[in-house]
Amino acid sequence: MKPAPFQYRRPLDVAEALADLRAAPDGKLLAGGQSLLAVMNLRLSRPSHLIDIGRLGELDRIFDDEDSLIVGALCTHRRLETDPLVRRRVPLLAEAVGHVGHVSIRNQGTVGGSVAHADPAAELPAALVALDATLYVDRHGHPRREVPAEAFFLSFYTTVLEPAEMLTWIRVPAPECGTTWGFAEIARRRGDFASAGAAVVLSREAGVVRQVRCVLFGVADRPILLDTAVLTGRPVTDQTVEAYAADATRDLDPPDEPELRRAHARVCVTRALRDAARRET
Repeated sequence: MKPAPFQYRRPLDVAEALADLRAAPDGKLLAGGQSLLAVMNLRLSRPSHLIDIGRLGELDRIFDDEDSLIVGALCTHRRLETDPLVRRRVPLLAEAVGHVGHVSIRNQGTVGGSVAHADPAAELPAALVALDATLYVDRHGHPRREVPAEAFFLSFYTTVLEPAEMLTWIRVPAPECGTTWGFAEIARRRGDFASAGAAVVLSREAGVVRQVRCVLFGVADRPILLDTAVLTGRPVTDQTVEAYAADATRDLDPPDEPELRRAHARVCVTRALRDAARRET
């Protein structure tokens, strides 16, 4: 099947892209196209206008900004995976996107496209929530909005983005000294969508947990930030981790294969916490 007819625009800068969106609020932005073109071919999406933002080099940047890393929405997964600055400052991002599809997909798929698509089984949204990232949203003639990653994802393939809005930048706080990270997912094959996964950012002081953010993906309609208060002030032992993982995943209600996905979620939380605990600070 082929997509329904549409008008095609290819703006040269962000301002022009935002103007195009204002003129066609039911239009769709085309970045890497790895998700959008598939649903358009099935006619599950029928935008009147397709706005190709592939030329917007101003959003294809990664740079350091004091205590944060700034990532442009048009950076590809592969760039995020291999960029030395990302790997040094926020290695959880590099690890997470390394599980996205296969290299050919990561070479084309963009950070902004993945985040805006909001697939509940996607790795990058979960990593951004775990890292307490901030997403910047622009709209022609309006002030820029700053949205915490935790509040950005609403449900299956649904975000706070309104018609004519565009995700432009992502600010990711660089972990403080004493902070480690962990990541785990279970999929049928490497590159397949995960049945469950977990991303963890762990801060310790004097051998006990000071703060921990643990996010599950693939088991609900969006990334789920777990309550980790019970871990605060305790050492990260195998017994503590296993007990926490079992309790934190017991009441999950995945939309399909609930028993299997709950079991996978428990394993992923355990693995991600252990992964974080054994890393050197």
